Amino acid sequence: MNIFIVTAGSRGDVQPFVALGKGLKAKGHTVTLCTCSRFEPFIVEHGLNYGYMNDDLLKLLDSEAGREVIESSGNFFGLVKTTLTLFKEAKAINREMFIDAWNAAQAAQPDILIFHPKILAGSHIAEKLNIPTIMATLVPAIVPTAESVAIGFPNLKLGSWYNKFSYWILHQGYHLYDDVINEFRQNILGLGKLPKSINPIQMSNGQPLPILHGYSELVSPRPGDWSDTVRVSGYWFLEVKDDYQPSAELINFLEAGEAPVCVGFGSMAGRDPQRMTEIVVDAFQQAEVRGIIVTGWGGLNPNHLPKTIFKIDNIPYDWLFPRVSVVVHHGGAGTTAAGLRAGKPTIVCPFLVDQPYWGERVYALGVGSKPIPQKQLTAKKLANAIRATITNLEIRANAEELGKKLRNEDGIRKAIAIIESIAIQRKTAK
Repeated sequence: MNIFIVTAGSRGDVQPFVALGKGLKAKGHTVTLCTCSRFEPFIVEHGLNYGYMNDDLLKLLDSEAGREVIESSGNFFGLVKTTLTLFKEAKAINREMFIDAWNAAQAAQPDILIFHPKILAGSHIAEKLNIPTIMATLVPAIVPTAESVAIGFPNLKLGSWYNKFSYWILHQGYHLYDDVINEFRQNILGLGKLPKSINPIQMSNGQPLPILHGYSELVSPRPGDWSDTVRVSGYWFLEVKDDYQPSAELINFLEAGEAPVCVGFGSMAGRDPQRMTEIVVDAFQQAEVRGIIVTGWGGLNPNHLPKTIFKIDNIPYDWLFPRVSVVVHHGGAGTTAAGLRAGKPTIVCPFLVDQPYWGERVYALGVGSKPIPQKQLTAKKLANAIRATITNLEIRANAEELGKKLRNEDGIRKAIAIIESIAIQRKTAK
């Protein structure tokens, strides 16, 4: 099959799809991955075809306004207010993303299209090309369930009616883009307007979209009221290359003493990365532990570090995490998965959207501390969490056991089987 995958966002929104694409390619399929252009070298390096998409979404997230959204995450209504201030820019960016994705899809001429929920044009492009499509997401955030509130909404514990209502509100948010979507459908694709009754997990004719979740049910159990069109495959891990060689300086640091604590917030640091960095350095010193700071894209910004702390810009987590004692991070889906798979205790300092959810899952599973929201983060709180996590034998044992189970899962193999079965069903139906 010729498979077209389209996603957008930070590395955490891209890397799992690279892993899935590599698995599909190994099965003999042709794979094109369309995403923001800064990831083109990363995609090509792993042997996949690249489909162009502009970088404007990432530029918006890295702007002052975008960083304000990150910092407003501790308050739901503050997050809504700040996000709405970006709405006009987001609409304009989506217009361009629609065109880029359509151009890349036409060039690829795929037999099936797989898209991230951020790609609002995904199902419409598939409709125009008359090919099957799958919404693929890394978070249980879009399919309604009576069992839990939608991610990002206040957990008021009002019961199933409120939980279902939160998803209705979430779906209404997608309708804010109806004018842009209909402009794209009518003027570019030559399709009819999208009926107002359609929600984001339906095709324009009302048929449910197949939805594939790329995480493990061991970490986030599947709700009992999801339909058979909703599947959970397990995580899509990108394995480290056999010839990967870290720097000699990092090897020397790791071998010079006890396993360090690793801290990295990816692209998350809010409007004051220096403040976050100072908190981390001070926490290492208060906890009297050796530490590694992974600076990430637009994240932490350390200078003049003591000899007990090592700085690195980027590194494969599946190489680094098994060699540290505790992982501290923002709670992104991919970073959380990597830490749990390595069998390491976790401390989540969430910023926004799904990150508090993964932090609560880590705590509920007994594999890490209670999450510390970034707005409440202090050096003392982080140092206390580090000390408590390192010395808690139960947490360490739980983390090791969960890590073993996750390493035995094969989410990519299961996801490929699901994708192939959907393609076959559509071909048979024709």
